[in-house]
Amino acid sequence: MSSHVAVTRITHSCHLIEIAGQHILTDPWFSTTAIYYPGEALAMSPVDLPHLDAVLISHEHYDHCDLDAFIAYADHDVHLVVPHSVGQMALDHGFRNVTVLEPWESVELGDVKVTAAPGKHGVYEVTFIIQGGSETIYFAGDTMVIPELAELPERFGAIDLALLPTNGLCIRPLDDMQVVMNAQDAAELTATLKPRLVMPHHFAFTSGWLGDRLLTKKDKDPRNFEVSAKLLAPATAVRIVEPGTRVTL
Repeated sequence: MSSHVAVTRITHSCHLIEIAGQHILTDPWFSTTAIYYPGEALAMSPVDLPHLDAVLISHEHYDHCDLDAFIAYADHDVHLVVPHSVGQMALDHGFRNVTVLEPWESVELGDVKVTAAPGKHGVYEVTFIIQGGSETIYFAGDTMVIPELAELPERFGAIDLALLPTNGLCIRPLDDMQVVMNAQDAAELTATLKPRLVMPHHFAFTSGWLGDRLLTKKDKDPRNFEVSAKLLAPATAVRIVEPGTRVTL
């Protein structure tokens, strides 16, 4: 892998991706509520971010689409690439350059091509393929594993980096309905996609002391994914990254 691609985890599923001269932020989350805590450090605030060329948002849930906090970012002409469920919300927050993508639709961002891919979650979600130069990154938001994701290597070729959720979030009041892939699911998807490197995200999240007992159930240890991925996809390197760590490919 070449050295002009780098990824810095901000927190949760929020990453700062550098590829082909573009700076792209994924799923912004910069604040907390009574039942939403990242469970880990926040590496940057919106005012600390470098110039962004684009922001990719997978779905409308607060921990992936924290527009109330992100409006502190100075440039409201930054290009937001979002599903239809987020388009009007982004405009209502004063962001003026919004592109809505449905699965398999693409947009060019300078020398980078971003394509929406299918996803499945508790609400409508898309995931993203990011291509720049000779590199391809897959950002999975917090989707479940669905059959359509097996098409990604055929459609886009070799994947250099996959950013996958691993906590298997379940909703207790809905009979423990699972809404995010778990460690085993993510390892099986890694075996399908065969990326050179995989980084887990969406694992430290907590609903707070009471919320974790009444509302949500989850696996907060990314090492469970690491163990499964090494068994099912031994050719793929696994790296667990703390917020603020910049990984160069």
